[in-house]
Amino acid sequence: MAEALLHACVLVDTGPLVAILHRNDAHHAACVEALKSIAPPLLTCWPVLTEAAWLLRDSSKATEQLLSGAASGLLRLLPLEEDALPALSGLMRKYRRLGVQLADVALVHLAHRERINTIFTLDRRDFNVLRGSAGKPFRLLP
Repeated sequence: MAEALLHACVLVDTGPLVAILHRNDAHHAACVEALKSIAPPLLTCWPVLTEAAWLLRDSSKATEQLLSGAASGLLRLLPLEEDALPALSGLMRKYRRLGVQLADVALVHLAHRERINTIFTLDRRDFNVLRGSAGKPFRLLP
């Protein structure tokens, strides 16, 4: 029996976006399957889209699909304004030993701000350490 659609808000990281758009990616099947259980829109931000576009740079078709996913409503970009910069910098400092990237701390910041606890990511190394609001671990998909 298929898993029921997850209706809670879900933040999506770079890895699943790349895997879904790249059939040869080792995580393609698992991410496509996980995507079926998530009610759109997937929430993300510009640093994640930028990172994904960079990783997909050899495929203009995949990059176009990434952007059209945002335009079609499958993805929804949450705003990151200038006033978020101190918080992002603080998270970079806090998790420096992990070598976290801007996209990762942007998602953590948004998770705190929007009170979202579920992240669709392949980055278990970082997101098993990074914490949501009240210091709670994130629920990770797939």
